[in-house]
Amino acid sequence: MERRARKCWTIASLTSFSLLLRFILAVECTLSLRTSPENQIRLPPGAPFKIALFADLHFGENAWTDWGPHQDVNSLKVMSTVLDKEKPDFAIYLGDVITANNIPIANASLYWDQAISPTRNRCIPWASVFGNHDDAPFEWPMEWFSVTGIPQLHCPTANSSYSGEEDCSFRGTRRLELMRNEIGDNTLSFSKAGPKELWPSISNYVLQLSSPSNPESPVAFLYFMDSGGGSYPEVISRAQAEWFKHKSRELNPDSRALCRVPEIIFWHIPSKAYKKVAPTFLLFSSCVGSINKESVAPQEDEMGIMKLLEERPSVKAVFVGHNHGLDWCCPYKKLWLCFARHTGYGGYGNWPRGARILEISQDPFSLKSWIRMEDGHSHSEVILSS
Repeated sequence: MERRARKCWTIASLTSFSLLLRFILAVECTLSLRTSPENQIRLPPGAPFKIALFADLHFGENAWTDWGPHQDVNSLKVMSTVLDKEKPDFAIYLGDVITANNIPIANASLYWDQAISPTRNRCIPWASVFGNHDDAPFEWPMEWFSVTGIPQLHCPTANSSYSGEEDCSFRGTRRLELMRNEIGDNTLSFSKAGPKELWPSISNYVLQLSSPSNPESPVAFLYFMDSGGGSYPEVISRAQAEWFKHKSRELNPDSRALCRVPEIIFWHIPSKAYKKVAPTFLLFSSCVGSINKESVAPQEDEMGIMKLLEERPSVKAVFVGHNHGLDWCCPYKKLWLCFARHTGYGGYGNWPRGARILEISQDPFSLKSWIRMEDGHSHSEVILSS
């Protein structure tokens, strides 16, 4: 009895110590990061600023099977490899963080929290944007209505941090709820819900990369936009395009002419312009990449955002996910259109996983990119602006 009591006390002590370490780490991360306004990120002095793009993680896919959770573990390994090899200053979750249409729990933030954990555990700040699967309604598998019936589902219990209910639920978790949970529970998150008037579109916002010597001096503006899908059509609306037009003129006015600050754009589903530049044969094109295994699956319509980007020489590149079998960057008019690399083991396709890396230098400004693979090697380096 005494030995059992001592063992229980030891386990309890270790658990308490582990929680204390996590708390101390969170405080240290917060103190080291929040030295600038919430929409500004200070560049490191004397070094380039490096960003890791994680696309199409699809956490929670087939969550009721043994296969699903195992794929999530593999996705964590991919991100860990990339983060440890590259040691980025910032990370961007480029949509389809989760496969909501496969998640039978009341609050899908449980899976969202797992997906961002490798970045958070390394004290690396991040931002996120929504994809078409992140709040998609639950899809009942037809095989559940066959002879085998509905499988025994293992949903989080009421004392789980993100469960919300003890029993399983199929109502889904809306974009705004997912965003509120991410922001509310993570001091390292730079994500924003965005203007209310753009609803149902969420995650429309801009971050400023600032000079290390002068926080009021912008080096680049990073624009994040919701390309829809899931609970509403796959499109960047006219209202979003107007928001970008007014916000970019406010932050980076036309009066600067050729001295405008560079702008870099991030959303999930490629625009129709990607279909125009898609190479037939990657090797014999002006594009840079390693896989070109499928056709571009663009947004349903074009409501003016690309015309605005094409007319602004300060826009250097657009980065998207969505197509797992594409990882190229192609020149388009005065800018570049780039895919990230499929990072997650969830989702379709068996191509090796990895992440696109961006490197931003200040003086003179340059934007360079390459892909870091899950086995540690890198390829497809390209200069997108210099």
